[in-house]
Amino acid sequence: MSRKTLLTSKEIEIILHRLACQLIENHNDFSNTVLIGLQPRGTFLAKRLTKLLTEEYNIKDLKLGLLDITFYRDDFRRRNAPLEATSTQIDFLIEDKKVVIIDDVLYSGRSVRSALTAIQSYGRPENIELLVLIDRRFSRHLPIQPNYRGRQVDAINEEKVVVNWQETHKKDTIYLETKPTKLDD
Repeated sequence: MSRKTLLTSKEIEIILHRLACQLIENHNDFSNTVLIGLQPRGTFLAKRLTKLLTEEYNIKDLKLGLLDITFYRDDFRRRNAPLEATSTQIDFLIEDKKVVIIDDVLYSGRSVRSALTAIQSYGRPENIELLVLIDRRFSRHLPIQPNYRGRQVDAINEEKVVVNWQETHKKDTIYLETKPTKLDD
């Protein structure tokens, strides 16, 4: 398996600051905006952005929720192995709020579609935006596009984007992994 570094720790830090500034430009003081990180992998990005916005950009009373979409997925009954749900942590209403859904990688769009369905259980938002760290441009199954993207990657079918966060892997790094084909043997 070959592995190519897409983003280093420093590059991720720069992108996080850019994304935070873009959010501030569009949501000002966040008084009518909430952030929703998708469980499990979008939560690291959502928590990082929340910390950055509150500690370095002095945004007060920023609301962050974590949304589990396991049972809203269109494939949860089709898998051989049972899916394990994580917890949803949304302790505020989203009725008439601007919602920013946050995930690490936008691939087929199915997770985001599931999130759109799940979020309805918490009220009817004024509008919903999507923020992703990596946008895999050529992999979409559904017509879903991010409003905010850290980096766009032209990954093809057998390539996989792997996001490693400091919290779980001791270092922030994003890789593009390619499985060897029979021609490579």
